[in-house]
Amino acid sequence: MKILFLSKYPRLGASSRLRTFQFQPSWESINCQTKISSFFNEKYLREIYLHQRPSTVNVLFCYFKRFFQILSAWRYDVVWVEKEIFPYLPSYAEFVLNKIGTGYIVDYDDAVFHNYDKHNNPLIKRWMGNKIDWVMRNSKLTIVGNAYLEKRANGAGAKNILRLPTVIDSKKYIKKQMKQNVHPVTIGWMGSPTTVKYLKELLPILEELQKEIPFKLLVANGQKTIDFEGDYECVRWSEETEVSIIHQMDIGIMPLPDDDWEKGKCSYKLIQYMACGLPVVASPVGMNTEVVDHEVTGYLARTKEEWKGYLSKLILDQALRKEIGDRGYTKAHTYYTLERNFELMSRLVFEENYVLTQLHHTPE
Repeated sequence: MKILFLSKYPRLGASSRLRTFQFQPSWESINCQTKISSFFNEKYLREIYLHQRPSTVNVLFCYFKRFFQILSAWRYDVVWVEKEIFPYLPSYAEFVLNKIGTGYIVDYDDAVFHNYDKHNNPLIKRWMGNKIDWVMRNSKLTIVGNAYLEKRANGAGAKNILRLPTVIDSKKYIKKQMKQNVHPVTIGWMGSPTTVKYLKELLPILEELQKEIPFKLLVANGQKTIDFEGDYECVRWSEETEVSIIHQMDIGIMPLPDDDWEKGKCSYKLIQYMACGLPVVASPVGMNTEVVDHEVTGYLARTKEEWKGYLSKLILDQALRKEIGDRGYTKAHTYYTLERNFELMSRLVFEENYVLTQLHHTPE
């Protein structure tokens, strides 16, 4: 069996790394031949992470590269698309695959449809506002990461929908060994340079809390400094060190605004923290409310008072941190693992032969 994965980013991009690249060894372990062809390259990603304008020449190169990737699609039994084949172009490539090719599987872990239906440019909004709906509707299988994306796929008329969260490798994520009488307690946040804006909204609350209760703030996203008046440390993130960085934390946080784009996020930070045995505090937005069982595996904080109150409770009570962290660890390693997702995908796609039948069915 030969599978072509058309990812959006190279491995450096979190969504592609977690939704595509980390499953490649599992596919190959069942004798599937796989090829991952990304749309954007690392040069593009690094410019985005440095908040630089991407090189126009490089972006055009990415479009031409994807065009030639598509020309080889006929050689594969399955074409697996991450989000869309050509960003900000109509779904012509998906149309061709659907009509004269083998068809395609499409996977979403973000509300990318809002790039079009909520775009500030009225021409893009009108011309491509329903692009992703069409891609979902004409796919042989639509994989979604959460309930918000599943609702959109249902509304678009997608025929076959499989809901799979973004998950951790349980062999890699091991429980932190809790030390006695930790001082100061470390509150941690991990994310990319494009998502640090969510943490910045919470910083004034953390500054206020730190004046009342001592703690250390640990930020892992590559920045050297943040605008925070208090005890903090910034560390450089890498795929190889992310678990050891989480093990330096005692409490994990995930603030989010209650906006449509954020409702499409798959709460991966929370799953990472919990998979290492940390208690968590998060905004009650989107999938956060599914991952966090309030007062069981963590706390959901909406207001300034709730953020301060829940964080204070955890900072001051080591036994509570361990109790909540243990329950979160169990949940993460039960429901949010690579092994569980791959079992579901491989059974549906291959063992039951369901998707292959759909892929090779000639559309009317």
